Amino acid sequence: MTQPSTRKRTPYPPLVMDISGEYACFTRPELKAERVSYPVMTPSAARGALEAVFWKPEFQYRVLKIEVLNDIRWFSIRRNEVTEAPSLRTVTQTGAAYHFDAASNRDQRNMLGLRDVAYRIHATMELRPHADSPVAKYRDQFRRRLERGACFTHPYLGCREFSCAAFGPPDASRTPIRRSEDLGVMLWDIDYSGASPRSWWFTAQLAAGVLNVPREGIHDPARDRLIPPAAGQRGA
Repeated sequence: MTQPSTRKRTPYPPLVMDISGEYACFTRPELKAERVSYPVMTPSAARGALEAVFWKPEFQYRVLKIEVLNDIRWFSIRRNEVTEAPSLRTVTQTGAAYHFDAASNRDQRNMLGLRDVAYRIHATMELRPHADSPVAKYRDQFRRRLERGACFTHPYLGCREFSCAAFGPPDASRTPIRRSEDLGVMLWDIDYSGASPRSWWFTAQLAAGVLNVPREGIHDPARDRLIPPAAGQRGA
């Protein structure tokens, strides 16, 4: 996701989607050995959920705010992971004779995640320069898909193993939790358009259950090393 200086802004009201699930983990990039989640959904994860429902190369989403609908609850598990993964080139060159010994590369790691989560995402749809249709067309397509529960890929909550349990139009009977706290520095997004990924950050604040997302993130080159070059996960 690039910085928004070249985007076309639209006067339409935000698109709104509710999403919930049994488990979630929005991993903090600075913690490598152990997976530790942010207390709430990150803007990049919210954008990934929207793109799972409807995506076209002619536009991109900009998340405005995220409402937390369920109390923040944590869970901790220990699981087996491999310390390193084989490269695609190695597997391709070796072919059927390739063998990966997972037992010798196994490592037990702890995960601190979230449980019983529910969020309400507010976002705008901003056209790219090459778009040849009005934004209203794409907005209508998004709303129709959301109402019937259609998606290109099933939305997940941070980690792919934590698929959402439900997503759809906002439920007016549900309101944000009454909780405010300083969430510290949060990942705004990752820009993969260049030769290497660039990370963008912002100082996150939960105010009465609402995380307001700034229009632009702050690029700190020192933090780019926290983002692995092959980090292809979207919405992490």
